[in-house]
Amino acid sequence: MNHLNQPPILQPDSSSTGLDPKVAGLLCYLGGFITGIIFLVLEKQSRFVKLHAVQSIVVSVSVIVISFIIGLIPIIGWLLGGLISLASLVLWIGLMLLTLQGKLTKLPIIGDWSEQQANKF
Repeated sequence: MNHLNQPPILQPDSSSTGLDPKVAGLLCYLGGFITGIIFLVLEKQSRFVKLHAVQSIVVSVSVIVISFIIGLIPIIGWLLGGLISLASLVLWIGLMLLTLQGKLTKLPIIGDWSEQQANKF
């Protein structure tokens, strides 16, 4: 039974990397934008892996930029930075687990854009 607010579970298309596409998708997130870029370059056919590669790049770069900007604000910014770090850790682990389960998890705001960019590769 799939609820409306849960991402769809699919059998991801096979990966040109030779890895299970679910594992390749998980690895896109493992090293943030670095592994996202690596899999975006290496992957030639799996839309599933490409989506997660682009989304990994966007999420990790966004977290880095937001953390840097907020970190410039004395005291309050440092406290918010700690909360952002905790939230990004939870998001990072959650995205890896959902991807490993074969769920096509597109984040609000950046998910559709990431999918459009992934389709260009």
